[in-house]
Amino acid sequence: MIQKIRRITNLISNMGARYLFFRIFYTIKTKLGWQKKKFPVQPNFESYISLEKWRNNLPPFFFYGKNIPNLERGESSELLENFKDIQKGFFTFFNKTKIDLGANYDWLTNPDTGFKYDINKHWSEIQDLSSEAGDIKYVWEKARFSFLYDVIRYDYHYNDDQSKYVFGEIEDFINNNPINQGPNYKCSQEISLRVLNWTFVLYYYKDSENLTDVLFDKIMHHIFWQIHHVFHNIHFSRITVRNNHAITETLMLYLSEKLFPFFPDVKKWSKKGKKWFEQEIAYQIYEDGTFLQFSMNYHRVVIQLLTWGIQLAKINEDKFKDVVYNRAQKSLDFLDACSDSITGKLPNYGSNDGALFFKLTNDDYRVYTSQLEDLRAVLNEYTFNKSKSNLWYGVNPNQKEKQKQPEVNVFKKGGYYIIQEGATKTFIRCGAYKDRPFQSDNLHLDIWANGVNYLRDSGSYKYNTTLENINYFTGVEGHNTIGIEGYNQMLKGGRFIWYYWINKVKANLVKDQNTFKFEGSINAFKQLTRNIIHVRKINKTISKNTWKIIDSVNNKGSRKIYQYWHLNPDYLNEIEIVTKDCDGNILKPKIEEKWFSGYYGIKEKAIRLTFVTEKNTFNTTIRIN
Repeated sequence: MIQKIRRITNLISNMGARYLFFRIFYTIKTKLGWQKKKFPVQPNFESYISLEKWRNNLPPFFFYGKNIPNLERGESSELLENFKDIQKGFFTFFNKTKIDLGANYDWLTNPDTGFKYDINKHWSEIQDLSSEAGDIKYVWEKARFSFLYDVIRYDYHYNDDQSKYVFGEIEDFINNNPINQGPNYKCSQEISLRVLNWTFVLYYYKDSENLTDVLFDKIMHHIFWQIHHVFHNIHFSRITVRNNHAITETLMLYLSEKLFPFFPDVKKWSKKGKKWFEQEIAYQIYEDGTFLQFSMNYHRVVIQLLTWGIQLAKINEDKFKDVVYNRAQKSLDFLDACSDSITGKLPNYGSNDGALFFKLTNDDYRVYTSQLEDLRAVLNEYTFNKSKSNLWYGVNPNQKEKQKQPEVNVFKKGGYYIIQEGATKTFIRCGAYKDRPFQSDNLHLDIWANGVNYLRDSGSYKYNTTLENINYFTGVEGHNTIGIEGYNQMLKGGRFIWYYWINKVKANLVKDQNTFKFEGSINAFKQLTRNIIHVRKINKTISKNTWKIIDSVNNKGSRKIYQYWHLNPDYLNEIEIVTKDCDGNILKPKIEEKWFSGYYGIKEKAIRLTFVTEKNTFNTTIRIN
């Protein structure tokens, strides 16, 4: 009982009373059916603007119709094959896995479990976390309509009109998803993305004969009520979630007047949306350009949203507060520092749900180059790498030579320390939390050399999966760090909750004549005792792929400590790891077959080395040959 009270007190301390009371009140309102009054089903149909008038008075957008200035048409076998798969009913889930949904998918069935949601239920009655239903993201994936970017790009590059198919998909969704009913109205971020993606479609196919007056009215009716839903549920994201969801939704509200000035209420929605968007950017992107979700994937989500927001504000002759542009540039600086210069990939660090909202190239999902360059083009009117994707945003930037990345990169606010020495990158995480953590992974170490991620993060796999998977992928056992006898650095609670956040850290990274030197310490494992300190020292020899690592765990008592190293199995013969205890005794590792998830929903076999000692120190040497 005492432990339970302690955890509740800690949760309130971490999340704040505002979060707690809003969550309680929101739950009560839902149970009492208040949400059904605020979010009506089958609202009266209204025509807001005629198709002809809309076509003749198009609000400013990236492009108008199928004329994309400066974008040369070019066929691609990968794009063609992907389009053919879509026509056959095979859709790419989470930007990696092909799943056969068939030609007549009902928008309600989870293809991973076969569970079908009840479309007659109000969205507030739908559970988004259910062992029977499985991961609801499998239902949301197609319904956000990001797959249409591949269809539109095929249409453009092959000059093969696909408007009938595209509008058929949108109309089929509308016919099978009544407003505010079923799983596809559960998440306001998914709704926001759907509206943005439908908007992209409407502008590209604005002149299509398949866009009839009746269909246009139907689409506009559903767009209005989807934005209505986002506005009236916005505080759930801004208070209880407060991450990339809130940025997506506030941006949608800001853009509502820019894209649909003929809708009622959009002036108010847009004004508030702009204010909230600016607040979310200022809060969620820290002063050093790092992001409060501690996730490369979700930071890219924000990069794409900033690209839309900044460019559409610009062409509408509007501006955000300076903090938006400042944090956008700082974000680019941070992600540039994290990027592998050879592959364009970033560490597989942090929560990774496979999100890539606006896919405008054939690049692999793990390659961030085009999305970073799109924002750079919009923000600065130049890019470092030539990319055709920014032309879709109405930008034709100059190309600028990228300056050499600094060797020592310190992002103290977010807690990232990066050594960039030629083609070798050493990525270290050491940070305190003022915002909700997703993983227990402090002092994790990633090593890249010549485009290969030798020591890597295991990934996320799925958010709704077995407890064993969740504990592995989110805990110390899935990262290159230290654990104590099965305990994580923080105590895992339900779903996305951790207790006893790490809030005391020290870290420093410097370069001397022969060595890069990092030293970081965290006050962790507070569920065991309050004064356990893990100190990790890393010395990287200049011009050699050799790292010497000292891990010390103080005040652990008699408990054993565990050191984990997750190796890329394709390059085992190129990496050597030797670990000794504090007396100089060589420790024999336990070589285990574990898991790696580079893409959401996919588990691949991987190799983990585990060292164990009853003493308090590991002395490790890592070499890449």
